[in-house]
Amino acid sequence: MAHVTAPQTQQQMQARGGLSDITNLAEHVCQNVKGKLSTGQRLPPSDVLQCETTAHAKQQPPAPGMGSGGLPARLVAPALPQAWLPLEVMSPMLAVIGSPEQHRRNPQECEEYEAEILAALFTEETLSMPHPDYMASQVHINGRMRALVIDWLVKVHMKYKLRRETLPLAVNLIDRYLAVQTVPRNRLQLVGAVCMFVAAKVEEITPPQVAHFVHISNNNFTEEDVLNVESTILSSLGFSIAVPTQAHFLDPLLKANQCDVEEYTALVDYLLELALIDVRMIRHEPSKVVSAALLLSNEIMGRPVWPEKMVQISRHSYTALRGCAAELLALLRAAPSGMLQAVREKYLLQQHSSIARLPEVLAA
Repeated sequence: MAHVTAPQTQQQMQARGGLSDITNLAEHVCQNVKGKLSTGQRLPPSDVLQCETTAHAKQQPPAPGMGSGGLPARLVAPALPQAWLPLEVMSPMLAVIGSPEQHRRNPQECEEYEAEILAALFTEETLSMPHPDYMASQVHINGRMRALVIDWLVKVHMKYKLRRETLPLAVNLIDRYLAVQTVPRNRLQLVGAVCMFVAAKVEEITPPQVAHFVHISNNNFTEEDVLNVESTILSSLGFSIAVPTQAHFLDPLLKANQCDVEEYTALVDYLLELALIDVRMIRHEPSKVVSAALLLSNEIMGRPVWPEKMVQISRHSYTALRGCAAELLALLRAAPSGMLQAVREKYLLQQHSSIARLPEVLAA
């Protein structure tokens, strides 16, 4: 028996005609997109969105009860909505990533989420900063003693070959703890060691053990002391440990600055570690210290000092950074004759490009 097709209602025909018109329009947009790509033009987000809509419209719907890829619908995870970043956040980041090959160079960097991560870091960084004048409330210690402990921690950091992120986190924990607790002079090294121990457990794959910190302190404290003080510090900080530090801003801002020369990166690291020693620098946000170090490094290396792109991505203007950059320059000039030499000796080594002895740095 011949199959009889039910006549379509006028509403159904209008609906089909409307869908056809929309699809044709979207296909026309895609043709324009291809033309713009061939000439190197930048694409508006609306073009990209419409082109993706067309691609989804052309997909054939799965059979009843089946999901995508031929799997039963009950085994297919529901599709998540596409999250679109605001253009003012996304565009500056995309402009500095470079070619697709460079973009995918290291999958662990999660570069597709970089703009969102950076925005969250800017929001959270001020929430984890110690009070800048906390040292005035300490009865038994001062900024000089704090500098001695951090100078020692720089050596500990080198000895155990810890990651870049571990040292600034340890210093952040020290300052935040000292801001809320009075510490006797003879316990300050123990506090520093415990904060490094906690930071290493957060950042390292294989952190040093308690016995390592006892040994490197020449047995000035015991393993029981370390564990007891660890509990005290964690409780005092409300177990808020993984916080933004200068290390978290460094990689995206270095990339935005478009300079991957080893000497340049070593100079920025050198400036940032010098800043860790000086208690006065804790009044600056981590992103501001990193931005000021980049600005000063650009100046020393003869690069464009602070382009507009860096203003947008770092959220710090040239004028806002000049004061912090001047403080970093003073620390750099004082380093050769300073009493605490751990940072400078570290950056005299070839593994750090011997940046502390380069003529440009010495003449800064």
